[in-house]
Amino acid sequence: MENFEISEESNLPPDPIISFGPEDLRGVVAPHNDALVVTVTIANYDVARIFVDSGSSVNVLFKGTLDQMKMEGFELEPISTPLYGFTGHAIRPLGQIFLPVSMGNDPRRVTKMVSFTVVDAPSSYNGILGRPAMKDFRAVASTYHQKLKFPVGREVGMLRRDHKVARRCYDGVVREEGKKTRVEVSMIRRGGAMLTVARREVQTLEEEEPEVVELGVSGEKLKIAADLEIEAKEKLIICLKANLDVFAWSVQELRGIKPAVMEHKLNLLSGVRPVKQKKRHFGPDKDKVIKEEIGELLWAGHIREVQFSTWLSNVVLVPKSSGRWRMCVDFRDLNKACPKDCYPLPRI
Repeated sequence: MENFEISEESNLPPDPIISFGPEDLRGVVAPHNDALVVTVTIANYDVARIFVDSGSSVNVLFKGTLDQMKMEGFELEPISTPLYGFTGHAIRPLGQIFLPVSMGNDPRRVTKMVSFTVVDAPSSYNGILGRPAMKDFRAVASTYHQKLKFPVGREVGMLRRDHKVARRCYDGVVREEGKKTRVEVSMIRRGGAMLTVARREVQTLEEEEPEVVELGVSGEKLKIAADLEIEAKEKLIICLKANLDVFAWSVQELRGIKPAVMEHKLNLLSGVRPVKQKKRHFGPDKDKVIKEEIGELLWAGHIREVQFSTWLSNVVLVPKSSGRWRMCVDFRDLNKACPKDCYPLPRI
């Protein structure tokens, strides 16, 4: 069996030892299965929601992120190799771009030129740092400790995870990102020489709560994006105030359409016997939710009580992504008794 030895250049300083210990677990709620999501600086933009994926063979930057950065002077290099996810579906990249990426904070900050594959696809993340970036930065990631460490000279730099952001990305509930501005001069090293990146305004891409605007004297409020420009925000508020009557501010205002304008009737197949479903039991917690939902519908006038019903269907509670319940009605027996429309929608 042959032995292989990795040779190192004598003029390169030895890398510091990178390790993870109990002190790295401070602030980490265990046990967890969270992905490692960090914030890095890409071409002078502090970009949040960067997924560290050691299983990815490429570094990915999504088109939506690139559009928000509003960069000039950078062109995409054509690339023909498709990307394949774990589902086996192929995605055709828009191109490839080389951008300076910085990790850490001064004095333990390091910058490298990183090749990104630009993809036009929906994602909760702004980008993915794969194996190529991990190799360039000689970084070591620990999802258990929720940290990314990398050598900076003879010291060790570190990125901590964005815990709440990682959870929101996993759940697919990510709000619109706002922008904050500062000025920064960045230095990068290429071929042993120090190059200065031009002084420019830095757009910080991070999450921001929507702004609540009061529109009427009765306390009507709406949420609008917090990152709107001042002129656009003023025009939007003027438009909303001028059209307050368009919105329904309570369930009582949702009166529906008058039967004189339009009325919907169910066509039943001839000879079909009405079905009265047996009463189902949901338990005290679900019964409380059903009682509250029915009470609101009765109070708003959307439903009325019927003493002798021909058809009788139970309600069904469906869990929402927010953890609450959505009340539906089990109309399967009624649907079976209705003739099927072969063309329920017009051909577009």
